Amino acid sequence: MATLKDIRTRISSIKSTQQVTKAMKMVSAAKLRRAQDAAIQARPYAAKLKEMLGSLSTRVDTSLNPLLSARNDVRNVLVVLITSDRGLCGAFNANIIKLANKVITEEYGDLHRDGRVELLCAGTKGYDYFRKRGFAVEKSYPGVFQNLHFGVAKEIVEYASEKYLKGEVDRVIVVYNEFKSVLAPTLKKEVLLPISPEQDEVQEKSSGSASDYIYEPSPSSIIDVLVPKNLNTQLWGMMLESNAADHAARMTAMDSATENAKELLRVLNISYNRARQAAITTELSEIVAGAEALQAE
Repeated sequence: MATLKDIRTRISSIKSTQQVTKAMKMVSAAKLRRAQDAAIQARPYAAKLKEMLGSLSTRVDTSLNPLLSARNDVRNVLVVLITSDRGLCGAFNANIIKLANKVITEEYGDLHRDGRVELLCAGTKGYDYFRKRGFAVEKSYPGVFQNLHFGVAKEIVEYASEKYLKGEVDRVIVVYNEFKSVLAPTLKKEVLLPISPEQDEVQEKSSGSASDYIYEPSPSSIIDVLVPKNLNTQLWGMMLESNAADHAARMTAMDSATENAKELLRVLNISYNRARQAAITTELSEIVAGAEALQAE
């Protein structure tokens, strides 16, 4: 059985840890509010831009823009993985890394074995995991969420677009956490390149029910401007979603840690009281036995 000193030391240590986890929960809650607002505000613009590009792409020859032209033979794949920079956020990173690993080793297993699947990691955790396991991490952005800004998303899109245009990759996939609620994020896997029109737009065009718009100067020239803008906006939205989901997961994890510390303190206090009661009983027994020995003399 642990001594009273050992139990007191554990209680003191757990109280200190509980204060830390409680403070981290409050910090994450404050950051979550800002990150959540940024992610939600970015959604309408990104959705409308994607819808507009989808509508335009059904009215022009998509072969005029290489980023809109799908390739039948997919021989090289670039996987963009978005994780967090730090731990202490529950299974947030483990789940998204597991999904990315599944995409690489199962969905594109043959290409992976031939060294035709490349990785671009935004976030320290994903980069550390795959680098240590010998995966082909072509480019990384560790610490990106310490100072998240639009320029990072633009740089990643430019890198991916350049490789796609040169024919070095035939498909670009983004794996990230989408913020849905504080309780749990949604694991997402989306094709960034090639850009494909929305399914409802294609159906409208085939049925002849699509809205008739007049585009100036022309749909093809507008598409040339919208394509890079859309890519930048879509990836920026994904990074904002992942950032908000990260803070939500961290807040939830720290809340659970605080509650677990509270329960552990309750159990330790009971053990401490029992040990103290046993020690007092032992001391009283020794005093009584000593007194009886003196009287016997």
